[in-house]
Amino acid sequence: MSRPDPAPPGFAPAALLPGEVWLVGAGPGDPGLLTLHAWHALAQADDVVYDALVGDRVLDLIPETARRHYAGKRGGRPSARQPDISRCLVALAKRGRRVVRLKGGDPYIFGRGGEEALALVGAGVPFRVVPGISAGLGGLAQAGIPLTHRETNASATFVSGHGAGGEIPETVDWTAVARASRTIVVYMPLRRLARISALLRAGGRSADEPVAIVSCATTADQKVVETTLGACAEAAAGVRPPAIVAVGENVRLRAGLDWLGALRGRALDPDPLGHAPAGAAGNRQ
Repeated sequence: MSRPDPAPPGFAPAALLPGEVWLVGAGPGDPGLLTLHAWHALAQADDVVYDALVGDRVLDLIPETARRHYAGKRGGRPSARQPDISRCLVALAKRGRRVVRLKGGDPYIFGRGGEEALALVGAGVPFRVVPGISAGLGGLAQAGIPLTHRETNASATFVSGHGAGGEIPETVDWTAVARASRTIVVYMPLRRLARISALLRAGGRSADEPVAIVSCATTADQKVVETTLGACAEAAAGVRPPAIVAVGENVRLRAGLDWLGALRGRALDPDPLGHAPAGAAGNRQ
């Protein structure tokens, strides 16, 4: 990786100082979704401690002079322990290294960034947080599914489908989640999707409600499976992680907003919700 181009007008890059740790959001996979602060942080790093969910194309941006430290966690595989990751960050900083903790998505959205930051505070290590685009935002947008839409919803709920022990989080009130928002986005749900579907339906959601499963969001391997809440567990068979699941009427908007599909020849529907009077929808794209 070469050093970044000169900063654009109005952007003043901060200096990553020796002995500091920056918690940097790497986004969902596409390196084009990195922020300018993330880009400049990588260019200054002596050490990069990165997650399993950081895309290979983002890792390619790490300078050859920086040391890489893998700290990934993947379900069912040998994984780094969170206390060990925090100790690594502290140890590197205490040696006067300029450290980037590179985390998939955003550090503070199901990324345990808060735990790592508190460990740094406890050790007296200065830190900075560089927000990133979470998969629930970037992944759905690239899949052609808006998180909010005036005709369908004025709220959305992000919920983790993966607790600390690998099971569904016990602290989540799934009945309240089912009733609170028209749009629900579930992170890391694949192994527990049948149970999550049952809990949402028990909370009042319809088995016929549209669902989209977005795998490997914003990467060349992205795959989108459209299904229903009642059939989503079966539809997820063979879908590779990482994945997010969107539940709600907004999934139907994909028929008109799948811009990536349109680039590949898909004809888009200007009235995907069927609200226009017959014959008034205009020309199909």
